[in-house]
Amino acid sequence: MTVTLKIEKSVYGGDGLGRLGDGRVAFVPGAYAGETVKAEIVEQKKRFVKTRLVNIEEPIPERLSETGPTVPGMVYADVAYSAEIRFKQDQLENFLWKVAHTVLPLEVVHAVAPTTYRNKVVYHTERQHGKWVLGYREEPDHRVVDVTQDPLACPAINAALPAIRSAVFTLLTQGARAVRQSAKAADNVTIRHTARDGVKWWLGEPPANLELCEQTAGLKFAVSADGFYQVNPQMADRLVAAVRDEYASGIDTAPHVLDLYCGVGVFGLCCAHAAKASMSDPIRLVGIESGRAAVACAKKNAAALGIPANFFCERVGGSLTRIKAGSHHTVIVDPPRGGLEPNVAPWLARLPAPRILYVSCDPATLTRDLAVLTRTYDISRVKLFDLFPRTARFETLVVLQKRSAK
Repeated sequence: MTVTLKIEKSVYGGDGLGRLGDGRVAFVPGAYAGETVKAEIVEQKKRFVKTRLVNIEEPIPERLSETGPTVPGMVYADVAYSAEIRFKQDQLENFLWKVAHTVLPLEVVHAVAPTTYRNKVVYHTERQHGKWVLGYREEPDHRVVDVTQDPLACPAINAALPAIRSAVFTLLTQGARAVRQSAKAADNVTIRHTARDGVKWWLGEPPANLELCEQTAGLKFAVSADGFYQVNPQMADRLVAAVRDEYASGIDTAPHVLDLYCGVGVFGLCCAHAAKASMSDPIRLVGIESGRAAVACAKKNAAALGIPANFFCERVGGSLTRIKAGSHHTVIVDPPRGGLEPNVAPWLARLPAPRILYVSCDPATLTRDLAVLTRTYDISRVKLFDLFPRTARFETLVVLQKRSAK
């Protein structure tokens, strides 16, 4: 069944949203807010339908007549960057409205470059029509789309990609049977680039004890090969600098730092490094992270920077009775996409800490957590950082101030 839809908005994830005559929501991948399109219904639910874009009847002015190479996940490849930013800002404002019930002032930090920014990519292998391909999986069927040049990857990775593809295909098709079977079972190919290490890649699990050196906000950080680190170095600089500057603005009243979900210690250590220049007394920095390799790197990074710090390998939600945070602490939280663990947000809301700096990679879980935190904290500032241009994702920094007792 084909329907004509006016697209009301572009929702988080990139789909256009329209409505059928019976009131049900229709999601249209590839359509954007303001367009009129024809779409074929491919899946029906009680309250919504999923569709396939058939034709664009009335495009928005920002739709591009020509696009460059694309890969799965580039949901905004067909529109000008100005439209992508507008859509993302609208999405974040809609999420925050659910918490604040008003439009909050929102600063948008645009991407330095809309393409060729990723310094890490993860591809998959698949045998198709008698030959092997290497690339990203495409939703919803998870088919691997062959990638010979990646518009999202940095130039160094693209330069190395032909040789890497050749090496991977050799492992899959030549040599001992055990080697070929191991390569097939591994499936994923990880490629990373840093200024010091150049391009490193591996099939399946990374080489044992491989550490890379990343640089953010002028400081160097050791990170395990399979460890998390922001994949857009230029925008990561801006995000970390924003957190550091927010911390510095309140350092007189809240100099000590509690860094939760701290990874290799980037946020806390950058804040502590800045404090060294302005504080006569040393600050107390405590970081909590569940990844053993990340904590080992955090300790190494603190020692290399000459910053006294205590990093603990624990699950944040399982260590709340042992964490001390008082009225002189700034709390930084940078949870994974699933947001804070269920018991963490209520615990944070009860803290006397004057400020919480919440860094989020998912506006839905951010909104869920803010609904709890805003029982005792006020949102004073929100910044959207477009760390993943041309894709659906972005990062958000929310500055929360403890509400004064009346």
